[in-house]
Amino acid sequence: MDDYMSEKEQLEWIASRVKEYAPWVLGAVAAGLLGVGAVRWWQGHTAQADLDAANRYEQVQNAFAHGDRNRAMVLIEELQHAHPHSPYVDQANLAAARVFVDSNELDRAAQSLQAVVQATRDPQLALIARLRLARVQIALGAADQALATLSAAPGKAFEASYDEARGDAYYAKGDARAALAQYRAAKAARGPGVAQNDALDLKINDLSDDTSVPATASRVMAPSAHAAAPAAHAAPAAQAAPTAQAAPTGTGK
Repeated sequence: MDDYMSEKEQLEWIASRVKEYAPWVLGAVAAGLLGVGAVRWWQGHTAQADLDAANRYEQVQNAFAHGDRNRAMVLIEELQHAHPHSPYVDQANLAAARVFVDSNELDRAAQSLQAVVQATRDPQLALIARLRLARVQIALGAADQALATLSAAPGKAFEASYDEARGDAYYAKGDARAALAQYRAAKAARGPGVAQNDALDLKINDLSDDTSVPATASRVMAPSAHAAAPAAHAAPAAQAAPTAQAAPTGTGK
């Protein structure tokens, strides 16, 4: 602005500038307000969806707790339809898998675990589901499928558990030497600072004494989530325990 303009001229100039740019300024302000409103609406919508998914998952748990598995499975389907990408769908399928393992319905347990492996967006949860699925597959006599399931790189946190499960799969296939190698790898992966796994040590000692005798499918115990310790050389029972690092039942002589 010219320093030598009169006061009246300056006011007129400012008024003309306001008149010229006001629509653009108001438009920018309006757009900003709309953006803030959209963000707040989305946050509220997401929070409401999460709350609804949580309530549906609680209903699934209650149905299982009362022994109404048919109702629970219907609720899981409804949860998946309403919130297909919710982590509560993964948790519901894991809960279903555990119930099916407890009742020795291993085919249905495998289906529930496979659903988690395929759909979850949580890499860590996918590794947990793979580990549980492999144990179920071993109990079903599908050791090759179990090894394929365990082919994913587990990372340091799951390395020992995956090695031990691979050992169980190789044992079920009749390859005692490969099983022993995997059990030893599992022990090494746990490291000296981890609490001793007596079940794993029993497997290692058992096979170290007699790796010349191959395992046979007939010597693998029938799966049960709460079975007692199997006889010598028996593969561990399949289980879908909620903890990722849950050790399988050991073998003893």
